[in-house]
Amino acid sequence: MDFDFSDDQLQLRDAIRKWVEKAYTFDRRRTASRAGGFDAATWTELAELGLTGLLVPEAHGGMGMGPVEAMVAMEELGRGIVLEPLAQALIASSVISAFADEATQSQWLPGIASGEALVVLAHQERAARYQLDVCQAKAVQVPGGYVINGSKSVVPAGDAAHAYLVSARVNSQMGLFLVERLSSGVSTRGYGTQDGGRAAEVAFKNAPATLVSSNGLAALEYAVDVGIACSCALAVGVMDKTMDITAGYLGTRKQFGVTIGSFQALRHRAADMKMQLELARSMSYYASLKLQTEAPERRAAVARAKYQLGVSMRFVGQHAVQLHGGIGVTDDYIVSHYFKVLTQLELSFGDTLHQLGEVSARMKDTAGVFA
Repeated sequence: MDFDFSDDQLQLRDAIRKWVEKAYTFDRRRTASRAGGFDAATWTELAELGLTGLLVPEAHGGMGMGPVEAMVAMEELGRGIVLEPLAQALIASSVISAFADEATQSQWLPGIASGEALVVLAHQERAARYQLDVCQAKAVQVPGGYVINGSKSVVPAGDAAHAYLVSARVNSQMGLFLVERLSSGVSTRGYGTQDGGRAAEVAFKNAPATLVSSNGLAALEYAVDVGIACSCALAVGVMDKTMDITAGYLGTRKQFGVTIGSFQALRHRAADMKMQLELARSMSYYASLKLQTEAPERRAAVARAKYQLGVSMRFVGQHAVQLHGGIGVTDDYIVSHYFKVLTQLELSFGDTLHQLGEVSARMKDTAGVFA
């Protein structure tokens, strides 16, 4: 199997890396974080790079690319710990393309591709604990569509988004719906997140909604799997840059007249960090390549990937801070911000313990050394 990137994928990676290095500086990120955690100007620049339309079909104004290109893009954005939630555009375009009718696709996909419409996933509820089939929001069919009542938590950029993909129950069946933020009955309470980004609590009271899929659980599982693959790729980029920063520090910080990178014990710890990074990278590739397989295989693959990424993120983040010493936890030093991003990513779309349970639940009877 050939794991080399194509020329187009390499050009995409180089274009994003140049933008991150030249345009998305640490100072710019800090300014955006202090201003609320979402910068519309940055979102426009991502759209101009074509990133919001990566997974939108060409017929709807997108680039018509696939999961590998999305992985390449997210990894490069991770290196710059870019705050704006590109993963949400990739989730929305994937789900709407796969499940929505042609009218809904024509209404929303061109706007997602151009960056004019930010559509985010709103599925988390306080009682769910990462379980996708736990949903208390309810939808009722009315003339002309549906209305939704309920609330969703930790919705990415929830008070800046143009619309939400909302899971809600219709009688005993779960559906996935599209709700515009400015519709009547929608209220938001935004706040900053630990990694410097932005989220919101979103409440729906008889809010008008458009049905995206009556098989809402399947659509939601697919949305979350795309989100996990994006999070894995983003985390690889974050860890890769964290390693670069840590190696640079070990090569310049001196004790007893020599650089601390010459100490054997610290070199061993750095080597262990590198091993965890490469394990994470291979599992990120695995998750992205499995996104286009059947649901059982896809769900098992992304759970395995997210589990390994969770282990690797914790290991790399904690060791990076420890190798820096006290400066590693100060707000003025960049590695502390990378550590915060890794910490939040580990909790996104199901933390490591939850994913271990998912892996265990999907093991077949023949799993084990005696199979």
